[in-house]
Amino acid sequence: MRIEPIAYFHSPLTSKFGIPRQSGLVTSLKGTIVLTKEYARAEALRGLEDYDFLWLIWGFSGNEAAEKHTTVRPPLLGGNERMGVWATRSSFRPNNLGLSSVRILHVYPETTCIEVLGADLMDGTPIYDIKPYLAYVDSHPGARGGFTDRHQWQHLRIEVPPSLRPCFDEEKWAVIEDILSLDPRPHYHDDTDRIYGMPFEDKDIRFVVSDGLLKVKDIV
Repeated sequence: MRIEPIAYFHSPLTSKFGIPRQSGLVTSLKGTIVLTKEYARAEALRGLEDYDFLWLIWGFSGNEAAEKHTTVRPPLLGGNERMGVWATRSSFRPNNLGLSSVRILHVYPETTCIEVLGADLMDGTPIYDIKPYLAYVDSHPGARGGFTDRHQWQHLRIEVPPSLRPCFDEEKWAVIEDILSLDPRPHYHDDTDRIYGMPFEDKDIRFVVSDGLLKVKDIV
């Protein structure tokens, strides 16, 4: 079977670094699904405005050449313990396919695009299918979540110098701080002197992390 993209995703996050590790973790993060030319017809979006959420089936385009294994090291476990790849949401999967649930913000039939919230896709990600989320079959309250039931993310505190605040408006800073609080660093990194950079739109946000505090040092 050969599959081709039916849409591409547009996001202010232009690299893998900083992408939320799950959809729905940063609920204010906006992105846009743009249908490809073949499917760019208003009729293709007919009825979508009656739903609140979508399932996206998409490709880990940044990992296509990466070596794949049957076990992976989940970041939630600190990268120190291996789990079977299908017991995780790892991006290093045999067929490079991702599945995400996103909230519909606006449907634009005239431009054949969909604005959504809470995606974990970077800019330029190919989307292979779009399906409506149906609460009566897709929601399973009380379902077990494996190792995620026993471990939780520790959010970082964020410090931004007042001099850097004018680089983004307050709405964007709220999104950026939510992303940074999830600690975008690889979990095997613990160098308090290392300066990391997270691309956002056309800027690079430079920061350091120490004792649970992330300090933004510069924006270039």
